[in-house]
Amino acid sequence: MIRTSYPPLAAAALVLGLLTLTACGTTHAGAGTDPIPPAAPSSPTAADPAATAARAAHDKAFPEVAARCAGTRGTAPAAGAGKPEPAATDPEAAKYAENHAFKQQASLAPEARCRGEAHAERIRKALTGPGATAPANEADLAAVLARLGYEAGPGTVYRTGGALGFSFFVPDIGPCVTGRLGSPATFEAHGAYMEGGCTEPRGGH
Repeated sequence: MIRTSYPPLAAAALVLGLLTLTACGTTHAGAGTDPIPPAAPSSPTAADPAATAARAAHDKAFPEVAARCAGTRGTAPAAGAGKPEPAATDPEAAKYAENHAFKQQASLAPEARCRGEAHAERIRKALTGPGATAPANEADLAAVLARLGYEAGPGTVYRTGGALGFSFFVPDIGPCVTGRLGSPATFEAHGAYMEGGCTEPRGGH
């Protein structure tokens, strides 16, 4: 038998090397060299409490509108909605479009459009439906709107071109609803104007 002897330091190094090879690939719970587990995915951002409260107030005040538009919740505006049209090749038309850009309306998501159209229909029926009496003046029109749940603020009800009209933001969550009791009467839902507010701004040249 052949015996091989090692110097003390070499033997210690050999033992240490064997221990290192043996431990390779072994994971020990609580060891300081354990890999850090991946962070848990962040939870979805909670809905804005103010927006949630406003929606609840609206749905309580107008349950038929809430029921009609429940299926459209959470959808986004259609691509390109509310964006200005490409500039016209006619310089005069392009100048006109630029000068009237302030009349551009904000885009509406499908849910907002659904709500607005539902409110516009409620008002149309109350003002022009069977058995309805046309309001004689601004006060009468404001009273009808108030009975329907729309409080008339400054400038909400007005007379333009000899016909009564109104324009307001639907309580709590919008959008804008504008109507004109002319011949024919018109009622529409739309986004706010770029300069703010629901009434079409005047100006341009």
